Amino acid sequence: MDIKEILSKTDHTLLKPESTWEQIQTLIDEAIRYSAASVCIPPSFVKRAADYANGQMPVCTVVGFPNGYASPRTKIFEAVDAIENGASEIDSVINVGDVKAGDYDLVMAELAALRRATEGYILKIIIECCLLTEKEKIELCKLVTEAGADYIKTSTGFSTGGATFEDVKLLRENVGSTVKVKAAGGISSLEDAARFIESGADRLGTSRIIKLIMKGETLK
Repeated sequence: MDIKEILSKTDHTLLKPESTWEQIQTLIDEAIRYSAASVCIPPSFVKRAADYANGQMPVCTVVGFPNGYASPRTKIFEAVDAIENGASEIDSVINVGDVKAGDYDLVMAELAALRRATEGYILKIIIECCLLTEKEKIELCKLVTEAGADYIKTSTGFSTGGATFEDVKLLRENVGSTVKVKAAGGISSLEDAARFIESGADRLGTSRIIKLIMKGETLK
């Protein structure tokens, strides 16, 4: 595996609440320079980012972030607003409370509604693996597949843990063939990035990989 392959699967990410427009511009410039998959940014910057990128880099943003307990109508509004502002990829956080309560009908209804609202655009569902049992993760693989989402994503990076190799393998083994896997949260080295891809990740959500390459780091 070479660095170009890793970069092509990287959503160059900046989601800190203190992020500034100047930092977002720099993120976009870096993503374009290194041919990343997308930039993943806060919703408030989407319109400016889409205008600034001018078609050179897909804009990804987050919905129901980071806790996932916004109402379905709110998440749908956020997703539609982001798309109207120029986003082409939506990463939406699952309602973890509904999952823990076993209310899978509610979870499925939300997923289906989000899929309808984002038809024609990439939809990634963040399931926050660090808060779930293995059984819950497997059940969500089934629901995300049934809903027709494009990706299942391990983590927000804002909870008690990020991506693990074990979770990526578990998700890859249990989602349908039409669903890809995104690993996010705590990916801190090129070696880890390569291992996540080898474990089954199709995308990586990280703020660090491009920074490391800019510093001259290479795969060992």
